[in-house]
Amino acid sequence: MYRRVLLAYDGSREGRGALREGAVMARRFGCQVFLLCVVAESPGVRIGEAAYAGAVAHTSGTYRELFDEAMARLRELGFEPQGKIVTGEPAAEIAAYVRQIGADLVVVGHRKKNLLERWWSGETGAYLVDHIGCSLLIARSTLSDEEFFAAFGREAKAKA
Repeated sequence: MYRRVLLAYDGSREGRGALREGAVMARRFGCQVFLLCVVAESPGVRIGEAAYAGAVAHTSGTYRELFDEAMARLRELGFEPQGKIVTGEPAAEIAAYVRQIGADLVVVGHRKKNLLERWWSGETGAYLVDHIGCSLLIARSTLSDEEFFAAFGREAKAKA
C-alpha cells in the first residue's frame, strides 16, 4: 500500500506526535522513511531578521538540532531515513519534496490556530490536499510510550 512515507517535522509537540504516528505506519507497511524539516520563511521570521540580524541563522541552527535528533531516533527504531532541511513556506516545500521522492504518504502534525493565526500563516493542510498526489495523514492521536514501543517490539523508553 505505502512504500515511501514523508514525515514533516518541526520539533513541536504536534510534530513529535506526527513523527511517532508516521514511524508506526512506516513500520507496519515496511516503508522507506523520509524526514523533512522546513525552516518557515514567514512574515514573522522576516520581521525578526530585520529586527535582529542572525535570527534566521539561529532558527536554522535550532532546526538542524531537531532534524539530527529525529534522524537519530528513526535510526534507533531500525529505519534508514533520508531527509533534509529546507527554508521556505512549509506547505510548498513539503509538496515539492513529495514530488522529488515520490512519496505515497505524507504525515504532518496539527496545531489548532485562531482566526488571526490562520490568516497570518495560511492554510497548510488545504494547500497540501490540493498540491500532493498521495495520501495525507494529519496526525492527531497521542500514542503513549507503551503503545509506541509495542509497535516496535520494545519496552517503553524515557524519550522518543
